[in-house]
Amino acid sequence: MKSATRFLKRLGCFTIAAILALSCLSACGGGSGSGGGKTKLKVFLYMNDHEKEVYTGMVEKFKEAHKDEVSDIEFQITTQSEYATTLTGMMTANDMPDVFYVGPERVKDYVSNGYVANLTPLLSEAGISTDDLPQGILNFYRYDGTNVGGGDLYALPKDASVFAYAYNKDVFDAAGVAYPDPNKPYTYDEFVQVLQSLTKDTNGDGEIDQWGASFADLYMLQQFIWSNGARFTSEDGKTITIDTPEFVDALQKYIDLTLKYQVTPTVEQDTALGPYQRWIAGQTGFYAAGTWDVASFMDPETFPYNWDLCYYPTLSSGKSMTWSGTVGFCVSETSEHKDLALQLISYLSTDPEGQKDLSGMNGASSVQVPNLLSLQDEFKQMVADGSMTYPSNVDVIFNYLNGCDYAEARMQETTYTPNTEWIDMFWEQLTDVKAGKRDLGEFISTIKPEMQASLDKAWANAG
Repeated sequence: MKSATRFLKRLGCFTIAAILALSCLSACGGGSGSGGGKTKLKVFLYMNDHEKEVYTGMVEKFKEAHKDEVSDIEFQITTQSEYATTLTGMMTANDMPDVFYVGPERVKDYVSNGYVANLTPLLSEAGISTDDLPQGILNFYRYDGTNVGGGDLYALPKDASVFAYAYNKDVFDAAGVAYPDPNKPYTYDEFVQVLQSLTKDTNGDGEIDQWGASFADLYMLQQFIWSNGARFTSEDGKTITIDTPEFVDALQKYIDLTLKYQVTPTVEQDTALGPYQRWIAGQTGFYAAGTWDVASFMDPETFPYNWDLCYYPTLSSGKSMTWSGTVGFCVSETSEHKDLALQLISYLSTDPEGQKDLSGMNGASSVQVPNLLSLQDEFKQMVADGSMTYPSNVDVIFNYLNGCDYAEARMQETTYTPNTEWIDMFWEQLTDVKAGKRDLGEFISTIKPEMQASLDKAWANAG
C-alpha cells in the first residue's frame, strides 16, 4: 500500500518512497492511437525502486501478450510525495493518463468530478471476476453516488498493505535476549524491558550507539493510541478526541520511551540520523516495516542482518494494532482505450500469475502479499518450506490483515476526513513535547481547539 496512504509514506510513510526521476506526460486526451491501428497506453503511478523493477517487468509482459493491440505503454513513475501535485496538474490541463492511482479518500471526489471510469460494466463485459479479492478492500473503491463503501466499483486494489513490526535478530543475539513470540505480542511493560536490554553503548565510549527502537511519530504513534482504545477523532470523523484519558495515557507511554526510559534516540539524534537509516545501519532492535519494505530488507546489500516480523506491543485493549493501507488502479473516464486499460489493471490486480510475480511466488522479489485469497495459503506454505525468500513469521502480516484475537489493522483516520491539515499540525507540534520542551497537558489543551477548527473547516468546505 500503498495507499494510501502506504497505506500509506512508507506510507509513507514511511518516508517510504524512494526518489525516482519524474517524467511528464506529453499528449492530451487520455491516451492516443499509433500506427497500424495499435494503441498506446499511458500509465502514471508512484512506487519504490524495488517495486518499479517488478512492475516494469509486468508491463513488458503485458505489452508482449497484447502486441497485436498495443504499440507501447508509456510507464511514468514518480515519488509518492510528488504524485498528488502532478496528477492535479494533469487534471487541470485535461492531460490524463489512461491508468493512475486513486486512494479510498479520493474515490468520491474523483467520481463526482468525472475523472475515473465506472469499472462495474466494463468488468462485466470483459468477464473479469473480483470474487477472489478481499471484499472489504474492494468496498473502499465502491461509490453509490452518496457514500463510499457500496455501489459500483471504480478501482481495483493494487494491494492491501500493513505496517508490521520488524526486529533485528543479530541485535537480539548480541544482547542475549529471546526473540519476540510470533504468536503473542508484548505487553507495554514487557516491551519496555526488552528495549532497555537492547539499548547499549556497544563501543565503550560512554555514549549510547544502539537503541531498542527508533520512532517516526507519523508511523508509530497510532499503534499505541488504538491499542489503548483511543482515537484521534470520533467514529464519524468530525470531532477531535485527543483529550480522552485513554489517548493521553497512550501518548504519555509513547513519549516515556524517549524521555523517561531513554530507549529511543532523542529528537535531536533522530534529526541527525532518522529511524530508517538507523535500522539499515543495525543500530536499532525494532523497525516499523511495511509489506512493501520486505524485498528491500531481504536484500543483503541493503540490510546485511538477520531479521523477522513480530507484533507491536499491546496497551489496555490487549490487542496489537497497526494501520493498513491500500491504493487502487483506476481507468481515466476520458481514456479512449478503456477496454485495454481495464485489461492492464486487471492483470496487475487480479491475475493469478501477475500476483505470483508481485508477491515473489514466481521467484522475483516480493513487493506485496498476494491480493487473491486463493493464493494466500500457497504463499504461506512456500515461505514455510523455504521455496521463496520471505520472513518466516509471515502470519504476522495476515493476522493483521485478516484480524485475529490479538491483532488488528485499520485504516488511518485521515482516510475518512476531507483532508489531513487537522492532523498535520499535531505532528508538527508533537516534536517539542517529545523533546521535553513542552508539557503534554498544555500541548493537548492548546492543540485540540486548533485541530477542531481545522477539521470543521475541512468538513464545511467538503459540503
